[in-house]
Amino acid sequence: MDSRFRRALSQAHPAVFTAVAGTAGFCAYFAMYAFRKPFTAATFEQVPGWDFTLDYKIALIVAQVAGYALSKFIGVKVISEINPGQRAAAILTLIGTSWLALIAFALLPAPWNIIMLFFNGVPLGMIWGLVFGYMEGRRVSEVLASMLCASFILSSGVVKSVGTWLMQSAHVDRFWMPAATGALFIPLLLLSVWVLSELPPPDARDEAERTRRAPMTKRERQSFLSAYAPGLVAIVLAYVLLTAFRDFRDNFAAEIWTALGYGGQAAIFSASELPVAVIALIGMAMIIVVRDNRRALVVIHAMIGGGFALLGLSTLAFQMHLISPLVWMILAGSGLYIAYNPINAVLFDRLVAASGRIANAGFLIYVADSFGYLGSVSLLLWRNFGQASLDWLQFFTAGAYVTSIVGTVLTLFAATYFHRRSSKQGSTPSRVVAPPVSSMTSAPSVWKPISSSNVND
Repeated sequence: MDSRFRRALSQAHPAVFTAVAGTAGFCAYFAMYAFRKPFTAATFEQVPGWDFTLDYKIALIVAQVAGYALSKFIGVKVISEINPGQRAAAILTLIGTSWLALIAFALLPAPWNIIMLFFNGVPLGMIWGLVFGYMEGRRVSEVLASMLCASFILSSGVVKSVGTWLMQSAHVDRFWMPAATGALFIPLLLLSVWVLSELPPPDARDEAERTRRAPMTKRERQSFLSAYAPGLVAIVLAYVLLTAFRDFRDNFAAEIWTALGYGGQAAIFSASELPVAVIALIGMAMIIVVRDNRRALVVIHAMIGGGFALLGLSTLAFQMHLISPLVWMILAGSGLYIAYNPINAVLFDRLVAASGRIANAGFLIYVADSFGYLGSVSLLLWRNFGQASLDWLQFFTAGAYVTSIVGTVLTLFAATYFHRRSSKQGSTPSRVVAPPVSSMTSAPSVWKPISSSNVND
């Protein structure tokens, strides 16, 4: 039986529903970052028991990202097949497991505690797909997704600021700081996940414009991937670059800011990320005004390409001494997330909608994420063993140029492919009309395609 709160949400004005759902998704994922990123605020120099060539902090990050990458491969199946009613319990169980791993990290000595970061990363890698499942397939999905994406832009800086404050002002040991930071965000996590569990599912009009979202079998996933393989490969490769560069920027923000002359300033993490979140949120939310799904794919690719270009041009401007370090980090971060966020959220949601197939965007996101985090691990190892002579700032600058140039080329290819693919489909619908609830089945044949012009907006 539906609760009074759920019934109220189902009857609420769209703006009210969007505000409640978006805020709940934002807070849930924001809270998750408190269990993932705080340890990166510490430098971990001269760790007792660590006498290896590999830098201790890099070892921690590699361990966590390796677990995160494994989780993404697992998530291709789990996220695409999970029953919506099981999402809330799964979120709390997985994050709770990751917190226990942080406690074990503090209790075990180096080098044995490094494995705990691996076990911390494995459960956390599936949280995005579980939370995004509440956001996708709705007429307001772009706004919800932009709010969700803003959470990991802001939270990364905020939880590092909290971690730095705990070490400097509360004198919390650097090894206990990650678990302590997570504990502070448990109330927010519980409240936000409860609200998510109360959200009503997409209604008939949502399904008419964005297609019905449902769990997918292995055969259905393979069929979707093969149907759009060239474009998906290009986008996934671009996403690998973005993920690797984003993780490097995020994990070594303390070192980069120190090289730029802002070392030891806890507030700089949040101050630099707030403008990035606002710019990226507004840009992605604007896609909601494009109702036709095929046209939206063109707009999204243009946004991604623009983000890649901004990343490279802002780096060039900084090296030419045209902008300050803070402005550069804000512009580079904006370009990074303007490109990253649409792939991580709305691109695949619109692709599913444009295809007219009963599916979910979660599995596509996890296909991209699984390779993205493999790229992140590879970059870290290459930095440590292949480019150790470069300081953090030099490596970051070189990475910005490579990501910008190669990413722009890949995005242009993907945009051209999807545009031609949709043109050849001709009568293939960009929207579909859902049948009455009583006649719904899992067979695609019960869905009757119509043109976009016949949908009453």
